[in-house]
Amino acid sequence: MRRLHQIHVSLFSELCGAFRVTPLQYSLLSLLRACDGADQTTLANTVALDRTTTTGALKRLQARGLVERSPSPTDRRSQHCRLTPEGRTLLHRMEGAARQAHDVTMAPLSAAEQATLIHLMKKITAAHAQRRSAGDLVA
Repeated sequence: MRRLHQIHVSLFSELCGAFRVTPLQYSLLSLLRACDGADQTTLANTVALDRTTTTGALKRLQARGLVERSPSPTDRRSQHCRLTPEGRTLLHRMEGAARQAHDVTMAPLSAAEQATLIHLMKKITAAHAQRRSAGDLVA
C-alpha cells in the first residue's frame, strides 16, 4: 500500500506539479468545494489526518489565497474554511491533470479489478473507522 501511494504521489506531482498543489491540498480543496466550506476538525476527520497536519496544509493554501479561514461564528476556537474564487479557479484548472494521475495509477487494472480494489479499500477503511470510533485505535 505504501508503494502504491508513492507511485500515485509521483504521478500526481508529475502531472499536477505546475499547479504547486500536493495531493493532500488537492483533497482539501476538493472537499471544501463539495461541502461549500467546513471547520478544520471536520476536514481533518474526513481526509483522515491529524488536525495539526491539516491546519498546516490549510495555512499554506490560505497564504496562496486559495482558502479563507475565519473563526467560527458558533465556536471561536474553531476555524471555518472555504474556497476563495482563486481556489475554485485553480481547482477547476487542475481537475483534468488530477484525473489523469488517477487514471494512470489505475491503468494496469481492468475495470473489474479497479472496482474490486476500490471496494476492498473502502472495506478496510470502514473497518478502521469502526475501531477508531470505538476507541480501540488511537490514530
